[in-house]
Amino acid sequence: MIKAVIALHGGAGAITRARLTQEKELQFVAALSDIVVAGQQILEQGGSALDAVTEAVRLLEDCPLFNAGIGAVYTSEGKHEMDACIMDGNTLEAGAVAGVSHIRNPILAARKVLENSPHVLLIGEGAEHFAAGQGLEPVAADIFSTEERYQQLLRARESQQTVLDHDGAEPIDADKKFGTVGAVALDKFGNLAAATSTGGMTNKLPGRVGDSPIVGAGCYANNANVAVSCTGTGEVFMRTLAAYDIAALVEYAGLSLQQAVDRVVLEKLPAIGGSGGMIAIDNQGNVALPFNSEGMYRGFGFVNDAPNVGIYRDQES
Repeated sequence: MIKAVIALHGGAGAITRARLTQEKELQFVAALSDIVVAGQQILEQGGSALDAVTEAVRLLEDCPLFNAGIGAVYTSEGKHEMDACIMDGNTLEAGAVAGVSHIRNPILAARKVLENSPHVLLIGEGAEHFAAGQGLEPVAADIFSTEERYQQLLRARESQQTVLDHDGAEPIDADKKFGTVGAVALDKFGNLAAATSTGGMTNKLPGRVGDSPIVGAGCYANNANVAVSCTGTGEVFMRTLAAYDIAALVEYAGLSLQQAVDRVVLEKLPAIGGSGGMIAIDNQGNVALPFNSEGMYRGFGFVNDAPNVGIYRDQES
């Protein structure tokens, strides 16, 4: 009998305990735990994997601790440009948006693209116009702004760097933090789903799009094998089609889920400078949360079990 399960991530990087106060650590752990529980409840009540990952990522977008939705980082022009993708493993339908600045929850817009458009990916003003037509009320761009992110932009401009997410005031090294969020789930009907959302990189060029909204790169789900959501150096994940590569290794090479994610995250990505991690669930309910950085905000939970949440490498998950 299939036991439903959900897993989520909130970014990976060079996480050090020295930079993370106990109070801040508890905030991250509480947020991750609460969101895992929210997803578990949907699955327990017979909800779909698609609904569970949608709600989990929506909650991550609404939490300013993470670089997606509220708390998204700034572009070099001092604006917010966000990306999101969702995929249904049962139908192989997918929806994505990129470069949006006036949609409170980009993952909800991606879900509308999946359900109510003939397309997979919509960008910029076109995506925002479509979302508004679907009942997602536009919001002022400053809803996503936080003082922490603004100060980070100023420091990045000063050093003329493009920063992947947090700076020294955060628990993660400035140049080694990947702020994408995501969720994957398997429901009791055997359906898989994946969702990914991000604010991108601090001080990025306007118009830059990473792997998060790209099907097969940062997000992928197929009932025949796996559901995957990635977080890391987006350009490398795009070049390797990292999420789909897990599915291919399972289906064509006969690897187990753990063998597949280890091959990609610990061997193939680092070989060309890729850093970060991913969360994955296969159609048998196996869960893998690999990363090649020092840590990754992550959590998972089978229905009726307590959430399992970790940040550092030496924590079980």
